[in-house]
Amino acid sequence: MARLSEVLERLPEEIRLPLFQAFEILREELRETVRRSDFEELKGVVKELAEAQKRTEQRLEELAAAQTKTEEELRALARRVGAIEVRLKHVQRELGGLGHTVGYRLEDEAMKALPNLLREKGIEVVGRLTRRYLEIGEKKPVEVNIYGEGKWNGEDVVILGFARSQVKKRDVDQFLDLAERIFKAIPRKQVGVVITYQTAPEVIEYIKQKGLLFYLSCDL
Repeated sequence: MARLSEVLERLPEEIRLPLFQAFEILREELRETVRRSDFEELKGVVKELAEAQKRTEQRLEELAAAQTKTEEELRALARRVGAIEVRLKHVQRELGGLGHTVGYRLEDEAMKALPNLLREKGIEVVGRLTRRYLEIGEKKPVEVNIYGEGKWNGEDVVILGFARSQVKKRDVDQFLDLAERIFKAIPRKQVGVVITYQTAPEVIEYIKQKGLLFYLSCDL
């Protein structure tokens, strides 16, 4: 393909210059047209970016407002939970006090009735049954709900017992552990007694398997 300069050389001189000038003008116009289209496209991209940034900023503001609201709700919830915890502790103290009252009442009834009940099994209570703190060589005295001494077939025995409104296996295990520790300090035959208002049949069977005497409150 011939170059533009070669084509112009073939033309008459009187039209060669004007035609060359016309081509130059056309080339400049085409260059400016491309530049303007590129600029318009760039303006469109910038506009889209600005709109996207504006939407992002608006969304961030919404998220910040939602976070502030959530933090306020969490603080309010924490205050309510704190108030509930205070009330629960108060209720627990009241229930604990009520449990002690019920337990003490059951122990009092048991200590009055047990001498006759134990006599039916050949065990004679010597003196009175009481609540006691025993010194058994540990860091501090141990508490025994029901304590007394007696005779069984002419042999001196120690009577140990506890009363709960509802006995569980772990209560029995704790009592047996206490009885074992007391035996090391007072090596005498023991009579263990458990008294309760109610408990599960398997717990009653467990108590009897451990060689303990069992009485319901209605037996007293």
